[in-house]
Amino acid sequence: MLDSAGACSNSTTAGIMRVLTVNPTHPRDDRLEEAVDAIEAGGVVALPTETFYGLACDSFNVEALKRINVLKGKPVDSPNLLLISDPAQVEDVADSVPERFHELAELFWPGPLTLVVSAADRVPVEVTGGGRKVAVRVPGLALPRRIARALGRPITGPSANLHEQPACRTALEVAEAFGEGLEMILDGGSTAAGKPSTILDLTGPVPRILREGILPASSLEPFLPEMKVSQ
Repeated sequence: MLDSAGACSNSTTAGIMRVLTVNPTHPRDDRLEEAVDAIEAGGVVALPTETFYGLACDSFNVEALKRINVLKGKPVDSPNLLLISDPAQVEDVADSVPERFHELAELFWPGPLTLVVSAADRVPVEVTGGGRKVAVRVPGLALPRRIARALGRPITGPSANLHEQPACRTALEVAEAFGEGLEMILDGGSTAAGKPSTILDLTGPVPRILREGILPASSLEPFLPEMKVSQ
């Protein structure tokens, strides 16, 4: 529940978690500044996207990246997808991008399509999971885009849930899942989607959907007739 100071108390812990109410489509500058300050300091911040709530940290802060995997209880070599402010920010983390990347970005971003491209050598293994790929998305909500822009580099965006548990759609669900493990929750209300983003891998000779989410494969087929869908 929320306490009188606007913090969220978790009945499963003895502590109080801070919550800042935000308008996810038109976030106030002071809210953005507080969130960016927390991320720059190495913190993990929960925030809404157009799919579910996600866990945001600096994509180049190795200790913060490790914390996300520990918080979620997932394998340490699990990759973490990234949220970017605009298509140009992919240059911070990609080794190269195919021409179809730009075409798809123009068609479907901002929105719930995650594109997998070749990762630059400087990208931490805690982002790639030790592989050579990085998954990026320009989210539909302005809040994460503006945080990534203000930070000056991509932020992480894995779903805010414990490993193999349902993704959180409200700030209260996030607080109940993570207790005191987060620096901050940005409460933008309930998220609308009941599915995650669709993940499309562009690194191979043929584009391949790794996960069909809120964006149906049928929406991509007219532009990628050779596309495959992983089973």
